[in-house]
Amino acid sequence: MRVLFYNHTGQVSGAEYLLLMILARLDRARFQPVVLCPEQGPLQQRLKELDLPVVTVAGLDARFTFRGDQLFRYLKSFVHVVRDVRRKVIEANPDLIHANSIRAGLVATAATFNLKTRVVWHLHDLLPRHPLSTLIRAYAFLSSRARMIAVSRAVADNFCGSFSVLQSRVKVILNAIELDRFQPDAAAGKKTRDQLHLGAGDLLIGIVGQLTPRKGQLELVRAFARVVTDMPNAILLIVGAPLFNRDQKYAELIQTAIKELGVEATVRLTGARSDIPAVMQALDLLVVNSTVEPFGLVALEAMACNTPVIAALSGGIPEIIEHNWTGWLIPPGDEAALADAILYLGRRPEVRCKLTVQGQNHVASYFAADRYLADLEAFYGSICDQRAIAGENSALGQTEAARFA
Repeated sequence: MRVLFYNHTGQVSGAEYLLLMILARLDRARFQPVVLCPEQGPLQQRLKELDLPVVTVAGLDARFTFRGDQLFRYLKSFVHVVRDVRRKVIEANPDLIHANSIRAGLVATAATFNLKTRVVWHLHDLLPRHPLSTLIRAYAFLSSRARMIAVSRAVADNFCGSFSVLQSRVKVILNAIELDRFQPDAAAGKKTRDQLHLGAGDLLIGIVGQLTPRKGQLELVRAFARVVTDMPNAILLIVGAPLFNRDQKYAELIQTAIKELGVEATVRLTGARSDIPAVMQALDLLVVNSTVEPFGLVALEAMACNTPVIAALSGGIPEIIEHNWTGWLIPPGDEAALADAILYLGRRPEVRCKLTVQGQNHVASYFAADRYLADLEAFYGSICDQRAIAGENSALGQTEAARFA
């Protein structure tokens, strides 16, 4: 089966890390992958390292907005990209298109109008409250060729919204990680802590992910200012960089808050890092402070590394973490609760130990890459089986019509 993977951006964040895992492990005896993505950004280089055929396509500039001038500009970009993708799809002639985002799904479905190509939308995001979200749901409903994979039940329910009939076309396949990359490694953790000039008695709290408002780094800095007053041995590590939209301004707000709160000596901004497993090994606590979290891949990575997780209860997080068993849950947007949770767990190594043991067992049992690929490949197969049955029925109908003509 020839599968065309389409990513609307050349940047690499959570959705792209999952895509790279899929492409690295996909059964090449059954599936022939081709990747379509923009040239700008590091994704193409990562794909070439996997020895995959890569086709360049125009980048999509489209965001949710209420401004008419911006909507017009985004519509022009959408039309331009649809035309470009259509040309590339006709050249590649795939059996199936795997569109790695809602935006990619919109483009791929429009680009394959009248081509009868099945399109899988990989739903990584929660749609915001916006008139365009209703139009997107209606568009997905009207396209009989579109099927959806949701990274969590929360994402599936959000995407379907009031269009309950879409539920039958959405398959929930919970995300997974490569367990061999994220394993407890005391030596790697000590090396990272030494590089950060940390002592054995320092409590290292980390947050890992792109710098963007929905990830809640700014609120964590404010909560940490309360923590360090009672726990002066605490250090906060902020790992990540701004990638999209106005995220650079958000990064500047974080830096300003650090200075105004007087915690420059205990908060460290590392920027983006390629050694995330080693960072996880060094942490005493990982914080996932998102107000909107479709899944929470970084939580799985920490749990696999035996690092306990404090997470805001939003989106798909409760599908990963059970409070006080595989992790610690707090209300989203509650800085006081976040500070209290850090202080509570920071002072109780025995509770952290329980969370690490149960968390690692949970990830190993339910979130391994092998399980994920088996589910995904079975889903691909079911789509092609449906297409084959539909083709046979159509041919049979034509034969019967000919007999009675």
